[in-house]
Amino acid sequence: MADSTGPTPAGEDTCRGGLRRVARVVLLDPRDRILLLHGHEPDDPADDWWFTPGGGVEGDETREEAALRELAEETGVTDVRLGPVLWRRRCSFPFAGRRWDQDEWYYLARTTQTATAALGLTELERRSVAGARWWTCQELTRSHETVYPTRLAGLLRTLLDEGPPARPVTLDTEIV
Repeated sequence: MADSTGPTPAGEDTCRGGLRRVARVVLLDPRDRILLLHGHEPDDPADDWWFTPGGGVEGDETREEAALRELAEETGVTDVRLGPVLWRRRCSFPFAGRRWDQDEWYYLARTTQTATAALGLTELERRSVAGARWWTCQELTRSHETVYPTRLAGLLRTLLDEGPPARPVTLDTEIV
């Protein structure tokens, strides 16, 4: 994964300004539950959070291709219908001893495949992803867990009530 102060590792793409280009997936099942991954600092499982599947664009792949590849690698879910970009977000956070600066696009996707198997994780992901869980909007709203993006419960509620936005919504920049 790339940061803005050092070289970009092979296979990971950045855009202008040193931002890592990321595709994320808001994956919904037939009951409108969202799939989130449970992550933590590699050396501190108590420092944990929940996040949507996704990751960096590699080589000349499109963000759509990256979204589908990352979803398959991190969850084993391949039976999906990828929809529009819902949200865009810039974020910066410390992880695994470095700073990550990202330009994230969140794609809507639907699936009937609810069993997950993280068979394509990188070494770093194997040390920092503890599992996956399907969440209802109500569960997210009531949760005291750390979830990224931080307003995900409200964003999901709006999505379920109003459908996808006519064009992607730019979320507030999050710096942790």
